[in-house]
Amino acid sequence: MDYKDEFHYKKYLKDFVNRDLYAGKINPFIDKDIIKVLTGQRRVGKSYIIYQVINKIKNNNPRNNIIYINKELSDFDFIKNYDDLNQFVREMSVPGKNYLFIDEVQDITDFGKSLRNLLAAGIYDIYCTGSNSQLLSGDIAGHLSGRYIEIKVYSLSYNEFLQFHKLDAGASSLNKYLIFGGLPYLIHLKLEQEIVYEYLKNVYATVLFKDVVRRYNIRNGYFLESLVKFLADNIGSFVSARKISKFLKSQNVNMSAQIVLNYLTYLTNSLLIFKVMRQSLRGKKIFEINEKYYFEDWGLRNSIGGFNLVDIGKLMENVVYLHLLICGYHVHVGVINDHEIDFVCERQNETIYVQVAYLITDQSTAEREYGNLLNIKDNYPKYVVSMDEFQGNTYKGIKHLHLSEFLSTCW
Repeated sequence: MDYKDEFHYKKYLKDFVNRDLYAGKINPFIDKDIIKVLTGQRRVGKSYIIYQVINKIKNNNPRNNIIYINKELSDFDFIKNYDDLNQFVREMSVPGKNYLFIDEVQDITDFGKSLRNLLAAGIYDIYCTGSNSQLLSGDIAGHLSGRYIEIKVYSLSYNEFLQFHKLDAGASSLNKYLIFGGLPYLIHLKLEQEIVYEYLKNVYATVLFKDVVRRYNIRNGYFLESLVKFLADNIGSFVSARKISKFLKSQNVNMSAQIVLNYLTYLTNSLLIFKVMRQSLRGKKIFEINEKYYFEDWGLRNSIGGFNLVDIGKLMENVVYLHLLICGYHVHVGVINDHEIDFVCERQNETIYVQVAYLITDQSTAEREYGNLLNIKDNYPKYVVSMDEFQGNTYKGIKHLHLSEFLSTCW
């Protein structure tokens, strides 16, 4: 068998559902002298977006040469470092233009050196995926010398969830989204908790082992899992390393605040969870303690501790937070005097403020949710998002939206 036939890209590609949001971000950079880097937690669909790009390139010209590497497959275990990568790419290349795709590039030692050399050769259009938030930091960014664009990939948005599962918008579909989350592979499973959560537990174990335990040589796996469970129980609550350390001591687990902080950093680097810092709305000061944590996929969170209706408010916050990221916002928790704004969202020259509440059933809840926003003396859009069965209500310029309506578009 010819060497190139053995590693022909077609044997690795699978059927995919188009994700137009990401195609729209990648398409303008196809055939441009810049590396396209897709980052996101494992199993959010980065590989399938790569397939989508490959399909477009081959449709444009069937003779285009595709070089495909997927470090999650044992076929490519022999590519361990940048020398191995350089040799494989050279052997798979043809004269003229080549299109290079590398899945989970962070598993190749010193990959940045190789990418820099390949880009300088001028005959490669390069695409990579990675499952670590630090993929493009430090030395790697130096090796690439700014010749890359990062495209962040997330779990399915609500609209994508409906598209993938061929569902109509409505209460039942929204409940499924809150219960099961948005990992794309769920389209192959019956949406029942016992079935889905078994799959999600395996995904969680894979992320924890490959991207945390193995990468950072974690020895205390029990503590790591206990920490994740603590975060799962405290979505949307202010958390600090010191607070967690004190809680653990109450459970007869002695762990210093610094070690807790290190483990939190490992978890955020793996993109399993996101850390959201507090920001003063007066002076824009960022507070370094008492941040909030949300899961990249709340389905994973539910598989860890189980879905419980009493957690619906926490899950709504998690869903709204991810939707804001998908829409391209940079998000903080807002602080004004002694009041909290759930999400202060900035995108280029735009700002919006978002409060999330399960139900606004009494005057005190209304005063808290609306009142906090009314304390902000500017004219940027302000929203209260809840599950109340009415839409389009406005109070002193603040829009009150049902969760499904808020998730249906980018504001």
